[in-house]
Amino acid sequence: MTRILAIDLGGTNLRAAIHSGDVRWMEMLSREPAPTSLDAFVARIGALRAEAGRVEALGLAVPGLVEGSVCRWIPNLPYLDGVDIAALFPRLRVAVGNDAQVAMLAEAVEGAAKGLSDAILLAIGTGIGSAVLANNRIVAGARGGACSFGWACADIEDEGEDRSGWLERFASGRAFDAAARQIGLANGGRLIEAARAGNTAALDALELPARRLGTVLAGAVALLDPQAILISGGLADALDVVGPPLLSALQRHLPPHLRDVVLRSGEFGSRAGLVGASLAGLAGAQWRQIR
Repeated sequence: MTRILAIDLGGTNLRAAIHSGDVRWMEMLSREPAPTSLDAFVARIGALRAEAGRVEALGLAVPGLVEGSVCRWIPNLPYLDGVDIAALFPRLRVAVGNDAQVAMLAEAVEGAAKGLSDAILLAIGTGIGSAVLANNRIVAGARGGACSFGWACADIEDEGEDRSGWLERFASGRAFDAAARQIGLANGGRLIEAARAGNTAALDALELPARRLGTVLAGAVALLDPQAILISGGLADALDVVGPPLLSALQRHLPPHLRDVVLRSGEFGSRAGLVGASLAGLAGAQWRQIR
């Protein structure tokens, strides 16, 4: 059985696990702060390989733009920019991908999109990651940056930013936190709790970011005609209160034949990156093709 070192590398944390047959029973190796330099990254992966024993492949999810095995733009880990991960570890079969695309792989093969040919995934936390499954293939685009919905915009007056898009600024976890503070609550989590309890002010406060999400997603649904939209990240557990205004805005901007798209939570939650990394490592360079 092929043993794969799966790494989910975020801007602040690194998680590592070993896959040896069943993604639902992976052996966790570590959760720790992300390395702060390329030398530290290489040394840490080497140490994890040694700890894992015999490893034949490396699957790596990163929070940024990837082309082949080369990291093109990793905003929170700039030491990886321009680095070919396969060249760093020549004795391993290496698969590298954007974390949202890798999460989509997990959901398409073993999770909430299993059996579907077309789906959209939004990973909504502090920012917004996104991925598209189209005709059984995860879309990469010409340079690996396709389907970056955090950059979508529904405001022609917005001046834009270099590091985060309109939707990410106005409908991610940061936006829900800001909406919570406007009514005297500590954060988005408290806002969701209050809305779930029927608090009218909380329900009103979360409606605007939810409507923004739905409005922008309408364009994506019209373009792609997916069977389902998957929500993962911190907002996945809040679809009972966020879902209705989101779906209302989505359907309002779609023709009747596209309004029946399903909205559901991802199955793997915070584990999607690790599960997807292990599946990518197993599949190798062609991991975006769902068999």
